[in-house]
Amino acid sequence: MAKRRGEAKKRKDPLWAKLLLVLGALLLVASGGGLIGGKLLLDHYSDEITHTGGLGEAAAEGNTINGPINLLLVGVDERPDNAEMGSRADSIIVAHIPASHDAVYLTSIPRDTRVKIPAFAKTRYTGGTAKINSAFAAGSENGGGRDGGLELLATTVSNLAGGSLKFNGAAIVNFDGFRGLVDAMGGVHMCVDERVTSIHTGWNTKTGAEGVPYNFSNDLPTTLKPNMRPQIYEVGCYDMEPWEALDYVRQRDKLANNDGDYGRQRHQQQFIKAMVKKATSAGVITNPIKVAEMLNRMGAAVSFYNHGIQLTDWIFTLKGIKPDQMVTLKVNNGDYHSETIGGQSYEILDDTAKELLAAIVRDEVGPFVAAHPEMVNNNAEQAAVAPGATPTKSPSVKASTR
Repeated sequence: MAKRRGEAKKRKDPLWAKLLLVLGALLLVASGGGLIGGKLLLDHYSDEITHTGGLGEAAAEGNTINGPINLLLVGVDERPDNAEMGSRADSIIVAHIPASHDAVYLTSIPRDTRVKIPAFAKTRYTGGTAKINSAFAAGSENGGGRDGGLELLATTVSNLAGGSLKFNGAAIVNFDGFRGLVDAMGGVHMCVDERVTSIHTGWNTKTGAEGVPYNFSNDLPTTLKPNMRPQIYEVGCYDMEPWEALDYVRQRDKLANNDGDYGRQRHQQQFIKAMVKKATSAGVITNPIKVAEMLNRMGAAVSFYNHGIQLTDWIFTLKGIKPDQMVTLKVNNGDYHSETIGGQSYEILDDTAKELLAAIVRDEVGPFVAAHPEMVNNNAEQAAVAPGATPTKSPSVKASTR
């Protein structure tokens, strides 16, 4: 009898939730457990989520994840309403899982990092020096699509470590798609570590109507529009609605600490951890309706390039990882290392950032981080030392993300 109870408990482990940890930029650490169909359920959704290709020369040798694992997680701004802008990778995260498979290290690459982008025959791109987020655009234009964009970006990221950084898989994440995913969870608990003003969402002080609060020039916010009050996220911990969480993690222009893209990277990493915690919470994993709805929403949020490895193998390999074993890292110590070249402002990776990438290649991230604790991002819960009121918003109007 004791054995059967133990087996029942094991079947209720949050295995399905670890799927998203691996798949989405979110490493949702999924479980195939016997909740609502187990393997058959995952096989059903596998075709909607998994894709082949996408890694090119940056693909790891062999179709195995028995040793250390590297995943390239890409948040894409595809701007369907502005086709001439192309598709750019606004969020680039290297997720490293050591051979022990007991931790995940998330390293964000600044989107403005100056890099050499190699030529890409598939889209007739001749190569050049540019910001790293434009590598996805160069690979996706002229019929390259998402597969081409990911392949050229993966090669460009690999070259930051001399071409030796190889990937066992990758995920393209649509953050707008996560709105439905967070909605299926019933929101997410986020801790705000600095006062954040939204440039995308605001409220008319006379009518209460939602709208974009700022005027813009060259894609940058300038002055407040008449009678508009921007959405404000005060320091503290809150149960955020989906639109609030996604609006919050998009912001980089009006952060209290003036940490810009580094602040946004940190908030996105915190969002990943918050998603994992919520997805593995008892209120979600024991609710078959929520599980089914989340799996239904996953295809809109994540495209997972599985490198020919079965989804169930990914899940089995990573089923032991817990949310508190996710370590978020910052390059350049979270400080700007900017240079203006040819009228363009770029971020330059410092020597320590390059050493971190080399440590990922050698599977020595744990010892490297122990020697460089300053590279670990802050604990949002500890940073939110001055909890305030619920973030300012109109309770009767749903906000949209611009």
